[in-house]
Amino acid sequence: MGTMPIETPVPSRAELIDHLVRTRIAGQVATPRENNLSHYRKLANGDRHYWLGLELGDRWRDEQDVLAVMAERCGVVDDPAQLHGQDTIDPELTLDALDRMAARLRKAALDQQRVLFATGHPGGLLDVHRATAAALRAAGCEIVVIPAGLTADEGSVWQFADVAVLERGATLWHTHSPNPMAAILDALAAEGRPQPDLVVADHGWAGCAAQRGLDAVGYADCNDPALFLGEAEGTLQVAVPLDDHVRDPRHYDPLVAYLLDAAGLSS
Repeated sequence: MGTMPIETPVPSRAELIDHLVRTRIAGQVATPRENNLSHYRKLANGDRHYWLGLELGDRWRDEQDVLAVMAERCGVVDDPAQLHGQDTIDPELTLDALDRMAARLRKAALDQQRVLFATGHPGGLLDVHRATAAALRAAGCEIVVIPAGLTADEGSVWQFADVAVLERGATLWHTHSPNPMAAILDALAAEGRPQPDLVVADHGWAGCAAQRGLDAVGYADCNDPALFLGEAEGTLQVAVPLDDHVRDPRHYDPLVAYLLDAAGLSS
């Protein structure tokens, strides 16, 4: 299908785990413990910036409850007394979540579904989403084309290589906001077009779609707990734990090769 920028061999599970740890996509990741705990606390204190478009109500007011879910679903250190230093993402949990995501992508391909891709982390994940979109299109899915002229958060909502992004001043923006996804979904409805059958995204793009009742899967870092809480509650279908911005975006290529192969979408 030519979905990868170069021909990337499909790794075994053990090979991919080794690669994720070596490139720090998982294992001992760059995000420090202090940053993780600060974000868990702010989410628990009701700071909606950290809710990523989900409506968490009063259900996660105890930051220790948030930490417990993050230890279970992401693999961060579960000791609340560890306040500083290194934190972790369990690569086994990354692979388990990739397998769950692959099952949902397989269903999308079999049912020829309409799929929308979006990223708030274009520096790391744009090509991950692009390659997945190309594979689904080749399998007969409709990749949703977003309406023209959309704006959100003082920027423009555009689509590059099948992936919706936020653009400001000729720059693609890193954003946690749910507003760009809300703009897309509202505009589709206003044009009388159907909502996506599946949204593949991250950050607030994924949270907003899931909160609106759409099937949504996405990627999340260990300092972005909301999507893991959404998965725990059944709002979001899959949250894949990984460092969402490692130094070289090509480090994600083996992960994509594994995902597409597990979904039956390899060339």
